[in-house]
Amino acid sequence: MSATAPYAGPSPIRRPVAAAALLAALVSLVFGLLLAGAGPASAHAALTGSDPQDGAVVDTAPKEVTLSFSEAIAVGDDSIRVLDPSGKRADTEAEPRDLSEGSTVRYGVALHSGLPDGTYTVAWQAISADSHPISGAFTFSIGAPSETTVALSSQEAGGGPVGVVYDIARYAAYGGFVLLVGGSAFVLICWRGGASALPMQRLVVRGWLTLTAATLVMLLLRNPYTGSGKFADAFDLAGLQSVLDTKPGAALVSRLLLLGAAALFIAVLFGTYARREDEQERKDLTFGLAVGGGVVAAGIAATWAMSEHSSTGIQTSIAMPVDVAHLLAVAAWLGGLAALLVALYRTPDIGSASVRRFSAVAFGSVVVLAATGIYQSWRQVGSWSALTGTRYGQLLIIKVALIAVLLAVAWFSRRWTGRLTDASVASAGAEGTSTGTGDASAGAEGTSTGTGDASAGAEEEDAAAGPEDTTPAAPDEASDDVAPERAAQLARQRAVLTATKKKRIRDADPERSGLRRSVLAEAAVAVVLLAVTTMLTSTEPGRTEEEAAGGATAATAPASDGPVNLSMPFDTGGQNGKGTVRIDIDPGRTGSNDLHVWIDGSDGEPMDVPELKLALTLESKDIGPLPVVPDRLAEGHWTASGVQIPMAGDWKFDVTVRTSDIDQVTIDKNAKIG
Repeated sequence: MSATAPYAGPSPIRRPVAAAALLAALVSLVFGLLLAGAGPASAHAALTGSDPQDGAVVDTAPKEVTLSFSEAIAVGDDSIRVLDPSGKRADTEAEPRDLSEGSTVRYGVALHSGLPDGTYTVAWQAISADSHPISGAFTFSIGAPSETTVALSSQEAGGGPVGVVYDIARYAAYGGFVLLVGGSAFVLICWRGGASALPMQRLVVRGWLTLTAATLVMLLLRNPYTGSGKFADAFDLAGLQSVLDTKPGAALVSRLLLLGAAALFIAVLFGTYARREDEQERKDLTFGLAVGGGVVAAGIAATWAMSEHSSTGIQTSIAMPVDVAHLLAVAAWLGGLAALLVALYRTPDIGSASVRRFSAVAFGSVVVLAATGIYQSWRQVGSWSALTGTRYGQLLIIKVALIAVLLAVAWFSRRWTGRLTDASVASAGAEGTSTGTGDASAGAEGTSTGTGDASAGAEEEDAAAGPEDTTPAAPDEASDDVAPERAAQLARQRAVLTATKKKRIRDADPERSGLRRSVLAEAAVAVVLLAVTTMLTSTEPGRTEEEAAGGATAATAPASDGPVNLSMPFDTGGQNGKGTVRIDIDPGRTGSNDLHVWIDGSDGEPMDVPELKLALTLESKDIGPLPVVPDRLAEGHWTASGVQIPMAGDWKFDVTVRTSDIDQVTIDKNAKIG
């Protein structure tokens, strides 16, 4: 439906103003998505380093294996496994130790002593602070590489059939939330007569049922989704208990409790509220339902905010309330759109004033979406490269394009809204009066208030449902010589005929028919938009993806175009202690590299030294020092293969040279590696 200001007549001034407001909101949203911000924001955790490194060959077996991550993670007993060449556990199978210091997140597992030479596999699985499972694997070798029989599953964490069902439940949960909150808001704010309309009741109740069922499925599947990936583990009580101890589990349980309160709200809205005839009592109850329903809706939205992207990274105290406002605005707009569609097709007596009130609600929702979208985009994207070069950014562009299409269709809906009148309703009411089965007073009330005649819509629904649901005709319509059963049958037939005529008159109204088609097109685009929005919540934010891949640093520091060459003079202070260290790193990019070190004496000839050590540090990201132990290849020449550079940036190379038992020096130099 049109996201514009309420219609106030065909003023040539108000229409350009409303169009300008629409354009300003859209432009603000688009430019907000492109804003680049300073400071790191985290979501999906990423492995930033390990000791030993991926592909490293160490002379002696390490006492433990450590892994470093870009953000806080949740680990369990088997989160980090080290397997020997035959596939047996080489670690002590204890829970990983938390070795984190400051902003560096690091976990380690102890290894058995006396491990034989060969290639070892490190497999890890954890849960990000934003509730999404992550996993990976790498290898290192002791002594020399060897064949390994370890075969790890190619299935990513959170994948497989369990992952598919869990994702379906996530989509259903968002859809149910939109229908529940948006439909209820539509009835309370735009069309209070809709509380008596059976189709509106069904819409809201189905939204509640969908959200409740999806939440239960997610709660049961949470353990296998983040762990084994087997459906049978959904009913593991120990696993379920462990889920309840996590932030996502607490959020799902809280949502179920709030849905219990939502059920009471629905019962009052479509029960007591719908039967209230006294205007003052109805206003008082409207206020109470609006406040109570708003609190429940905000609470349900907060269950997403407390367990997903907004709950981790920078400015969480701001991001979580903003996320709640964003979700509520989405529900009010898209859920209200679904309710309007149902009202137009199933209860056509909705009046033009109700449609225009929803126009105002939709406009307010778009304003909130623009403001919150700008902040969320800055926080989760942060750069032009992340907007165009990551999956999150690309989905965000698609979402903005869909919003633009939705607003364009909404503009046509507004034009139909401006032409919409209640003449067809009044005509239908007059037709019903002439047949003796209509309610003229109800028709007049619908015309004067502009909110539609809910009872007429319910009558049509009942007539279509069957004779047993139709109210009998007035007693004076039956002649004295006609049996009561026959009189009731005739009354039902007349009611069906009257409802058919009323529907034919309404369908013949070109303005109402045009509005129906336009709103149907809006709803179709809205379904796709909601699906893309749900995909965004499970996609690694662009800023974090760039940080993990080195894109954020590469954007500010030009990467090298080939092998990195360094030359560093040194002086240990002893006899024959002067020389030059030359380092070549090929190909000089992130990932695996070959490293060569040459040491030349002061005379320019190759120079052997008793000890040579190297370490790499990326100070801007608190990564390192990552030790490198090169092997002597020839006089004055050392080499190391498989040197891992986990992230692009300005790396510092520390080189320690010892020329005698007491003469030693450490020199360093920075190099940009992309």
